[in-house]
Amino acid sequence: MAKRAKREKDQWDHLLEQIDFHGMTQEEVLGQDGLIKQLTGKILQRALECEMDLHLGYQKHDPAGDHSGDSRNGYTEKAVLTENQEALIQVPRDRNGTFEPQIVPKYRKRVPLFNDQIISMYSFGMTDRDIKAHLEKIYNVEVSPDLISRVTEGVMDEVREWQNRPLEKSYAIIYLDAIRVKARHEGKSCTKSVYIALGVNFEGKKEVLGLWVVENEGAKFWMGVLNELRNRGVEDILIACMDGLTGFPDAVRAVFPATHVQRCIVHMVRNCTKYVSYKDLKKVCVDLKAVYTAADEAAAREALEAFGRTWDGKYPMIYRSWDEHWSDLCEYFKYSPEIRRAIYTTNAIESLNY
Repeated sequence: MAKRAKREKDQWDHLLEQIDFHGMTQEEVLGQDGLIKQLTGKILQRALECEMDLHLGYQKHDPAGDHSGDSRNGYTEKAVLTENQEALIQVPRDRNGTFEPQIVPKYRKRVPLFNDQIISMYSFGMTDRDIKAHLEKIYNVEVSPDLISRVTEGVMDEVREWQNRPLEKSYAIIYLDAIRVKARHEGKSCTKSVYIALGVNFEGKKEVLGLWVVENEGAKFWMGVLNELRNRGVEDILIACMDGLTGFPDAVRAVFPATHVQRCIVHMVRNCTKYVSYKDLKKVCVDLKAVYTAADEAAAREALEAFGRTWDGKYPMIYRSWDEHWSDLCEYFKYSPEIRRAIYTTNAIESLNY
């Protein structure tokens, strides 16, 4: 029993570590149809269903409820306010009228952001009883560890559904990046990589395609991520934007052979100037800027050759690195200035990381 509980807890930790939607634009996260609003309603709804199961002593459609003396009796629609969102939920009713929801109490419209509380507490490795005590402090009500278990299991279904949902067949742009974050696993502090895929469809709408948590970033793992996207329905990607991880472009081309690769210029400049002396840094950056802000690829290549003639004596690795990866750095020159600004850097996903 203890092993099963530990396994379920590990699965829960892994799933919840992948559901952080902070970032993107304020409208996409907090707007009328934003991610938080959609997820909040679903999780509050699932929490109420779990409460009703606990109140009746059996789950929906369970034969154990036959002739039990009480049963479900439809729903009442209710608009609730979280910290900064309004969500419509269906509050279940029982025939005896004895059901008193605790997560969303009767006659109370404003409730804390329940899913954030649960996710936050589990991410810090809290036990069911720790969460029980914390919820009592937040809601000023008694909640049993059994209710917490039912609610978190219900949330896991929503997380799995989000993780495995079908994707569109084609995306104009996909940004691929990873961020190193401090985390807790089995009560211990550690550092993990959160792999993120952010897609932009041909209507310009951004969508988080997935988040994956592992110990270290690598091209091999990205290959698995790309195969998962393909298995979920993605057939074609026009442009893939990414950092300079070794083997990353090859991994993209192996799964999506027709995809054009654009390495992040910002990452490239940052990595190349890491060891430039302070007194030369400004001049080096000005000369590199002449490369990536050129009018077209031919002018950019000419500026790169000029950079090499100027700086090869002191910093030969900079020219060598740009020359070696030129085919993956110059893709954005084929497009208009508006599209160039969208694909020459992975800043779109950097804001999501933030």
